[in-house]
Amino acid sequence: MKLTPAPGPRRQFVKMHGLGNDFVVLDARERPLPLVAEAARSIADRRQGVGCDQVIVVEKPRAGLADAFMRILNADGGEAGACGNATRCVGDLLMRESGRDHVVIETVAGLLDVERRADSRVAVDMGPARLDWRDVPLSGPCDTLHLELALAPLADPAACSMGNPHATFFVADVAAIDLAALGPVLERHKLFPERANIGVAQVVARDRLRLRVWERGAGLTRACGSGACAALVAAARRGLTARRATVALDGGELEIEWLADGNVLMTGPVATSFVGELVAA
Repeated sequence: MKLTPAPGPRRQFVKMHGLGNDFVVLDARERPLPLVAEAARSIADRRQGVGCDQVIVVEKPRAGLADAFMRILNADGGEAGACGNATRCVGDLLMRESGRDHVVIETVAGLLDVERRADSRVAVDMGPARLDWRDVPLSGPCDTLHLELALAPLADPAACSMGNPHATFFVADVAAIDLAALGPVLERHKLFPERANIGVAQVVARDRLRLRVWERGAGLTRACGSGACAALVAAARRGLTARRATVALDGGELEIEWLADGNVLMTGPVATSFVGELVAA
């Protein structure tokens, strides 16, 4: 049997992941790609497409301070403002391309510095944790450290924005929580006008958290970088941990530090799964 390549225009992609949080990365710096929600959903489909949590489009920087602009499309086609693991993956690609150990990536949430560490892990400064209710955003004035929100057995989350909205619930055992059932309900609660990422965190020690996340627009993921940042910030604000801790997710571990200047630093591994081509219908 001879395999004949499908006809039509082609677009190369790189499939990458950070701890199993996976992405299809497309380079649109020289050849623009007006990707619409329907196309993103098709690419992200795990049965009929490539399959991923987010589709990432790398574009020319919109300001002169960055090496590239990164557009993030969730599996449901909606656009996201931030994704820490995707930023580390794209940063790894740009650093390998340029031969440098530091790049700046522009997103709708701001400029993010990415660096390669000596142990080949990649670190990203996610910018400040935004703690005001307007910045999350929430639907009205409230204490972001203790939201009046409950869906048994979850209650009393803390909220912040890491470029995207997060609510973190603290529990005794993350394995006992049916996040697949509770996540989609909480994500769309009226308290969150732009929906929210829902995390359940277990304090293991002063320097260690166990976390699972229901990602807005993507569902359960093996790792959520911005969710890990939000969980550490929430735990430190409540005095449950120090400002630096290891966050263990289903896919592996991230090192998170809430710096003295208010920014949050995330460090962890990245991996390239494969490269391929998309063929237009």
